[in-house]
Amino acid sequence: MGEEISRRYFDAEDFSAFRQKLDEETNLLRGLFERQEFSERGNVIGFELEAWLVDHDGNPLPQNKDFLDRLDNPLVVPELAEFSVELNGSPSALTGRVFSRLQDELDATWRACRAAADAMGCHLVIIGILPTVEQSMLSSDYMSQMVRYQSLNDRVMALRDGKPLEIKIEGDPDLVTTHSDVMLEAAATSFQIHLQCRPENAVRDFNASIIASAPIVAASANSPFLFGHSLWDETRIPLFEQAVEVGERYPARVSFGKGYVEHSLLEVFEENQRDHLILIPAVQDSPPSKFSHVRFHNGTLWRWNRPLLVSILTVRCIYASNTGLFPPARQSKTVSPTARSFLAWCVEWASNPVAWKTVCHLLSRRKTFMRRRGSV
Repeated sequence: MGEEISRRYFDAEDFSAFRQKLDEETNLLRGLFERQEFSERGNVIGFELEAWLVDHDGNPLPQNKDFLDRLDNPLVVPELAEFSVELNGSPSALTGRVFSRLQDELDATWRACRAAADAMGCHLVIIGILPTVEQSMLSSDYMSQMVRYQSLNDRVMALRDGKPLEIKIEGDPDLVTTHSDVMLEAAATSFQIHLQCRPENAVRDFNASIIASAPIVAASANSPFLFGHSLWDETRIPLFEQAVEVGERYPARVSFGKGYVEHSLLEVFEENQRDHLILIPAVQDSPPSKFSHVRFHNGTLWRWNRPLLVSILTVRCIYASNTGLFPPARQSKTVSPTARSFLAWCVEWASNPVAWKTVCHLLSRRKTFMRRRGSV
């Protein structure tokens, strides 16, 4: 879903054309898995860090376009809301002082971001949910000016027949409210870890990342406050699940999926094709070998651990912050909050790339390992 699109509105012919290309590419992908035609390169890690722009009073500042124009750094891009940005890291091999390299790059990008913010008279904050954000700020008036976000909002609300999103989160007191667009998602920011897997380890790495989610989130939860309510220790979980809820007629688009992978990550992409309706039929003029429609459709399903299809197989993980995953085989995880400095994450055990990779490695290399398909 990270790719920009040229159109906001679509007709029945667009859905038919997208479905045809999605089926064709999924069938081609099935052949790649059967023949194991993936890059042998693996054990490469990367990250995404989402941050808030705030004014001197700590309130959200919807000026990410001005900030990004001033910064002019391709590693920093807009997020859903005009008061959020995303900092990306370059892929780095899991060898030597890999986490020091990641920290050095992020430190350099962060210093440049701080300088740009200082020049604008504002600040950049890393936190899971900004306690000062008000529900009135989470409206389409403050949505980043990108067509894909506008189309996403249109489609989610259309699938709900225009019915407002219902938010119900237990707390002191409970938060019960409705919302007319998907912008509630913007209240949850995160630190997302990406791991490029070797093909022979992809299934075990993916399943290990699912298992590791619970203890990592339990140890690092840090987002209890929303709209003046004290809610879950990690409120971003129910908030994100409910913020893009397409209705009871359809499977949830934010979940762990149907459980562990048994034979290959192809099972996830077949599940996408079979069980989830097309959200945005952005037909692209590209050959099937680019898997543009498989990747775009996968990007509109926000699994907490998601395989991504790129030039290698990756798994993306979302820890203590918000959401994401990677493939030909990449994996990403979105379960981490963004409330501490990267240095602190590497020093503390909870919710950092070192901890996540260590736990996943230990789990995936066990001689006996749960691979049965089923609920997590």
